[in-house]
Amino acid sequence: MESLHNHNIHIPLFSLLFFLFHFSSLHFLSLAYEQPDKYFVNCGSKANESLTGRVFTADSSSGFLCLEKSKAVESTNPSQSLYQTARIFYNQSYYEFPIAENGTYIVRLHFLAFSSPINLSSALFNVSAFPTVSNFGFKLLNNFTAKNSSNSPLIEEFFLAIGPGSLKLYFTPQGSSFAFVNAIEVFLAPSKFSPQNYSSSFPLVLRKTYRVNVGDQEITPDNDKIWRKWEQDDRYLSDPNTAKEFRSPNEPHYDGGELNDSATDGFVGADSDFVAPGLVYRTAKVMTDNTTGLSNPFNITWSFSVSVDARHLVRVHFCDIIGQPGNIVFNLYSNGNFITKVGPHNLNWPFYYDFVRSNGSEFINISICPSKDTTTNNAFLNGLEMLEIIEGPALSNPPASVCNMKGPNKIKVGLVVGSVIGGLSLICILIVGILFGLKYRKAKRVETSEWSPMPAFGGGSTHSRLTDGTITGSPMNYLNLGLKISFAELQQATNNFDTKLLIGEGGFGNVYRGTLLNGRNVAVKRGKRDEQGSGQGLPEFQTEIMVLSKIRHRHLVSLIGYCDERSEMILVYEFMEKGSLRDHLYDSNLPRLSWKQRLEICIGAARGLHYLHTGAAGGIIHRDVKSTNILLDENHVAKVADFGLSRSGPLDETHVSTNVKGTFGYLDPDYIMSQQLTEKSDVFSFGVVLLEVLCARPAIDTMLPRDQMNLAEWGMLCKKKGLLEQIVDSSIKNQIDPSSFRNFSETAEKCLQEDANDRPAMGDVLWDLEYAFQLQQTAKHREPHEDSTANASSAFVLPNVLCFPSVSSTINIDDLALPGDDELDTTEVEVFSQLRVGDAR
Repeated sequence: MESLHNHNIHIPLFSLLFFLFHFSSLHFLSLAYEQPDKYFVNCGSKANESLTGRVFTADSSSGFLCLEKSKAVESTNPSQSLYQTARIFYNQSYYEFPIAENGTYIVRLHFLAFSSPINLSSALFNVSAFPTVSNFGFKLLNNFTAKNSSNSPLIEEFFLAIGPGSLKLYFTPQGSSFAFVNAIEVFLAPSKFSPQNYSSSFPLVLRKTYRVNVGDQEITPDNDKIWRKWEQDDRYLSDPNTAKEFRSPNEPHYDGGELNDSATDGFVGADSDFVAPGLVYRTAKVMTDNTTGLSNPFNITWSFSVSVDARHLVRVHFCDIIGQPGNIVFNLYSNGNFITKVGPHNLNWPFYYDFVRSNGSEFINISICPSKDTTTNNAFLNGLEMLEIIEGPALSNPPASVCNMKGPNKIKVGLVVGSVIGGLSLICILIVGILFGLKYRKAKRVETSEWSPMPAFGGGSTHSRLTDGTITGSPMNYLNLGLKISFAELQQATNNFDTKLLIGEGGFGNVYRGTLLNGRNVAVKRGKRDEQGSGQGLPEFQTEIMVLSKIRHRHLVSLIGYCDERSEMILVYEFMEKGSLRDHLYDSNLPRLSWKQRLEICIGAARGLHYLHTGAAGGIIHRDVKSTNILLDENHVAKVADFGLSRSGPLDETHVSTNVKGTFGYLDPDYIMSQQLTEKSDVFSFGVVLLEVLCARPAIDTMLPRDQMNLAEWGMLCKKKGLLEQIVDSSIKNQIDPSSFRNFSETAEKCLQEDANDRPAMGDVLWDLEYAFQLQQTAKHREPHEDSTANASSAFVLPNVLCFPSVSSTINIDDLALPGDDELDTTEVEVFSQLRVGDAR
């Protein structure tokens, strides 16, 4: 997102703000974690309810509920204490909870379809979470139903990494159905919850699928300090004859981290019973005495049914209670794949290990087997937690809601203020000091005119909202370029927007694969229905049409057409066969891109951006350059996509924006502080993409240590220390010529300069990347042991390549504007994939 420059004395402002706000909670986390007393809500009730140490406040007087579109319902038969009432929503509504501290929060939703005049088991709805500090959210439950043959409560549990602000939980009925909830819990999780070995481009969002106590009976919520239920493990054992229970009379030593030096990296010591109850660590499954002749080569295996389309974070709990300290060493496997070696560890010291299991199988098998490094033929497991990783799609722009929060506010203002005032005072002092220093910075900033919002019209007619006015107030006649497609044709192209053809989902709407009447494959992005006529999503819709109807370029995605009938906002693009660049950097199911392919993709994207900045359209700033917006066709040709946030106009005007827009991790820190946008903001974002391409890791990874969390900062810090080659994607390390590597890394460094005036223009970036490609192509032959980036930090021997701009960077057929380009070769405009699930705006 931003560049880390002089790491000894100079800290970029946005990095400092990110650090202060995102980690201000460290002051509090250094204190002992106590049993939480935050938000516990008894939904649909007028009375408070006590349950296992918690007081659930009646939502009608809590101040957390939007009451405009909901009603309470009571059970007609005696039910469990917390499940006598429910809150029903016939329209989208929400609960809002103030969040004072940064951290990982536990969100529990309770559902019981009890007997009532309304058949609760027929409810079908979605639940989404929107932390206000991040401006995007996540769909927690999709097409959820609480129908349950056992007539027992369903408790859905989530872990969300969020910061100070507020958290809105939206309940959205599907179709003509309704939504309901019986109770809600929101509280800060223990500080050591954060997984150790998890990487994602999105903030942490996890959904609990399994929590198992191995070796003993079920643990009920009243025996867990944060009210978790731990199942008994026997039902998951593949072969019960391989394991036996083992119990210890001794309490575990919750000292946290007191592990032997020989312990494998990644293990974490449990510092309290908030990590897992003592009952988990005092019991275990161990190998049976008679293992000879057993068919299972892993000795003990547990098998769990999971969604084939999801990745899971697995946390395994260990505590050596067997009585042979220093001797037990064994291996941990998942689906037959070696994960890590366990032990030896001290007696009665609990610890855990996190790993991510990729999708692709209907089962996750967890196995333990004695290691060859030990003479003790044994292995053990104490507990296991499995959580589904909700990786997307991220939902941008929280739903517009006009709602009064009724009832007295029960927030403990004094507690909140007292808990943060110390940290905030320090933050304010630092911010004021930095802003005072910025007063004396002299730099020219340029921003183009922003697309003005169009007047919104309500649905229900065939009226076209794009023909009533424009940016300048005159009709948009120049949009009549044969791009308009009827809604009826798009219905036919997508089989009436069949969910089987859904390829993406985001804040603007869903993206479907379709086939037009002429046989052309397209991606159809259908905006969400604007029932209230608020105009939400209209500026993006308008901007996308205006930008893409003015330009044609081989490295910019083509707009095939649009539809604005009635209240519809639909955009139709060419279909990109290979999806996004991000898919090929992080998706383990796709072939890894070679270094040459990555260079060609970067060059193609740079050509597209260079044309945007300087082409016949008069200068356009993309404002949302990222790896998900660089799409690849069937030949891996790169095209820049998604122009909903773009700005257009002459590049010599100064303009100050009050709304900084973009994607967290790619935002230009100079733009954030000055609120003055230039084409150099795109250059900064593209520099982050260059590091993503080199290192194959997300721009922001909240699970890494603080100094590694921000890729731009971490990469530049490694560059300055001469260690950048150590974080290069291992799959390409042996492919990169040292000279090409040096040139590429220096190009990224120039793009990531903190001061926008110090960054090169995109044309210069393009030239540098083409030169890096030439260096790679003409690299001298080296012996296999020399063909490595290990030499990249030493003296480089440049091949005999003339340092002149390539023909393509001076006069390039790709850079010619092609207005009205309906007769382009369709082999280049028929393939498009508009932001797969997890990537759609």
